Amino acid sequence: MSAGDVEERRRAFGLEDEDLAAWQAAGLPAGAFDDWLTDRVARRPTGTRARRVYGAEDVHEWARSAILEALALQPDDRLLEIGCGGGLLLREAIVTGASATGLDHSEEMVELARERAPRSLVVHGRAESLPFPDAAFTAVAMSVVFFFLPDPVGVLRECRRVLAAGARIAVYTTGPELRGTPAAPEPIASRGRFYADDELAALAERAGLRDVAVRNRGGGQLLTART
Repeated sequence: MSAGDVEERRRAFGLEDEDLAAWQAAGLPAGAFDDWLTDRVARRPTGTRARRVYGAEDVHEWARSAILEALALQPDDRLLEIGCGGGLLLREAIVTGASATGLDHSEEMVELARERAPRSLVVHGRAESLPFPDAAFTAVAMSVVFFFLPDPVGVLRECRRVLAAGARIAVYTTGPELRGTPAAPEPIASRGRFYADDELAALAERAGLRDVAVRNRGGGQLLTART
């Protein structure tokens, strides 16, 4: 990765001096820049820029709306959002009267979500090993994080474990037709996982979920299912 390539990425992703200083401080080889960048801006958001992006009122608004419409939360619901980012979906869920818990593997996103959704419980953890007891929730949401999961079936099985009988799950992710677009630009696209609609549904079925459906609108996929 040449200095020119780094500058090109800087412009494309709006990286700031703080971000470039963090890259230099990491002491990684030049060939690791794209992996580092993917973590910094999307996979494990970190830094002032990430806080601004994921704290913005309109970030992933279309995904949040689709998920909340599908879940139709009620006051007696207990929602878990995996990969809660800046906490905006949690904040909207609380308005319905439901209780809301968020989980993220970025410590900075956990802090931001606690600020933006103070009436929610937000914890630091991993989707592959949820730190919650069996049947603790009635709904699970994932907004634009499924793309990065190395073991999607394992995560969906964990979701099933922490969900009560008859509970709902809604996952919004990016379809393969959006590869290389602003919704899934390089180098991030090459470090994520795209699924055709039927492949996405099959993952949920392998995890033991039922009433599985996938709605695709312009490449934005909404997976819904029940336990």
